[in-house]
Amino acid sequence: MIDDEVVPLVVPDAEGVRPDLRREVQERRLHRLVDRLLAAGGLQARRLTDAGITHGDDVTLENLDRLPMVTKRDLWAHYPAGLRAAPPEDVVCVHGSSGTGGRPTLVPYTAQDVDIWAEVMARALGGAGATRRSVVHNAYGYGLFTGGLGVHHGATRLGATVVPLSGGMTERQVRMLVDLRPDILACTPSYAIFLGEAMAAAGVRADSLRAGVFGAEPWTNEMRAQIERLLGLRALDIYGLSEVIGPGVACESLDSDGMLNVAEDHFLVEAVDADGRPVPDGTPGELVFTTLTKTGMPLLRYRSGDVAALAGPVPGAPRTLRRMSKLLGRTDDMLVVRGVNVFPTEIEAVLLADERVGPHYLVVEDRRDAARPELRIAVEPVGSDTGLADALTVALRERLGLSCVVRVLASGSVPRTEVGKARRFTRWTEGPPPLDGLD
Repeated sequence: MIDDEVVPLVVPDAEGVRPDLRREVQERRLHRLVDRLLAAGGLQARRLTDAGITHGDDVTLENLDRLPMVTKRDLWAHYPAGLRAAPPEDVVCVHGSSGTGGRPTLVPYTAQDVDIWAEVMARALGGAGATRRSVVHNAYGYGLFTGGLGVHHGATRLGATVVPLSGGMTERQVRMLVDLRPDILACTPSYAIFLGEAMAAAGVRADSLRAGVFGAEPWTNEMRAQIERLLGLRALDIYGLSEVIGPGVACESLDSDGMLNVAEDHFLVEAVDADGRPVPDGTPGELVFTTLTKTGMPLLRYRSGDVAALAGPVPGAPRTLRRMSKLLGRTDDMLVVRGVNVFPTEIEAVLLADERVGPHYLVVEDRRDAARPELRIAVEPVGSDTGLADALTVALRERLGLSCVVRVLASGSVPRTEVGKARRFTRWTEGPPPLDGLD
């Protein structure tokens, strides 16, 4: 495993520039963004005009928080073109994420957008210790989802060798990990655990791995510890969303002290409360992004729905970028149970802090009795489970201020997935329980 170290900057003029000089660049790019939006017309132009903005010079970083926001509902309302600002002939690809009613959130990319994406992903991989000599095992899915191609673009830009395995085919993944001896692994954190368990079952170990870049789903430091034990690497978090660029919006580096460096020369970030007011650094808030350089679908103050806290750079570190914490959750996945607000990541932190709990669990919001909802939690033990349910019940009550029903089930009871995100939460409103032994 890699110890804490200072790693070289991939783009020193972007990652290591003095914050005051970066702020000047951000201001110029913000002016150009507003001018592009006004020229393109449409929803964002109308809202800017309604706010009294007629030119990019009317906007400053200081008054950014007084400008209108856009949301995912705005994108859905303008499906399938979204809020495209570039001519159709300038669009070179389309990516997207899942939406409601079977309609994904589609995002058009220009060649300039893909170039920006490749750069920020190269910076992310470089922060994980990747170099031109690296072999990057890429087990993110390729396709409309941005994960696989984002890592691929970044590894290629960096000059590394990328192995485009995509998701699934775990037996082949294990074979390639052993035979090609990659030093960087890229996949979801849940699949990293799946791979680690598969290698253990096969009696092999990928001892060439030095670091992993894991994202696409919220995960905790407790899961980080389990991944690192299984795979013997340094587990780093990466964050992105297709509406902004895809993975590479922010990424933890070996020297970022457990937080994620935001590529803020391309993506201005704010944290706001439920009413849209800015919150101080260190206070959790909803992340709001402004895409300073995108041209296909530039966004001014996009409410992501993701909750995290912001901070300045590590004092004295070569990377001078603002940082964000690991995601605490999403505004729309926060549970309200008997008047108590609970993020699923809080539950995971309690469960995986107990070394007797395996990495596979399921949180069930039991709303069969709407007047008396309950949280039922299924876990699988590692070794002896004597007293485990009682210990977790106490620990959850202390952390959440809420009583939960904990069930310890046999290994293999909780569904696994080789492709996509792990299923860790479900709602039970009627019928039989989603897992045997939960009632």
